[in-house]
Amino acid sequence: MNQKIEEIQLDRDAEYMGDSHKAYFRQKLQSWKQQLMEEVDRTVEHMKSDAANHADPNDRATQEEEFSLELRTRDRERKLIKKIDASLRDIENDEYGYCETCGIEIGVDRLDARPTADQCIDCKSVAELREKQGL
Repeated sequence: MNQKIEEIQLDRDAEYMGDSHKAYFRQKLQSWKQQLMEEVDRTVEHMKSDAANHADPNDRATQEEEFSLELRTRDRERKLIKKIDASLRDIENDEYGYCETCGIEIGVDRLDARPTADQCIDCKSVAELREKQGL
C-alpha cells in the first residue's frame, strides 16, 4: 500500500525556517530516507536471491565484485541516513538551516540542493580548502 503523500512545495518567500520551510525540508528528508531504506531492502533481497555457488571461478569473482560494489554503495547510504537523521533532529530542535560553524543562515537554495548541509557555502569552502592543504 504505497500511498502518494501530497508533496509540499518550497515557498521561497516564507519566513526563513518558519513552519512552511520546516515542513518542506522534513518531508524532503523523510522521503529521501525512505528511498534509501527501500534500496537497502532491495539489496538484501537481491543478495539472498542471487547468491549462488558458481563452479566457474570467473563467475564467482564477478558475483563477489558486484556484491562488494553494492555493499560499498549501501555503506555510503548508511552514512547518509545518519546525516538525514541528524538533519531531522535539527529541524525538531530549531537548529536546521543555520551554519554549525558561524551560525548564519545556510539558505533555502543550498538546502534544497543539499538538504543535509550543515555549513554555509563560505565555511564549507574554507573547510574544503583546509582539507586539501592537510590542515
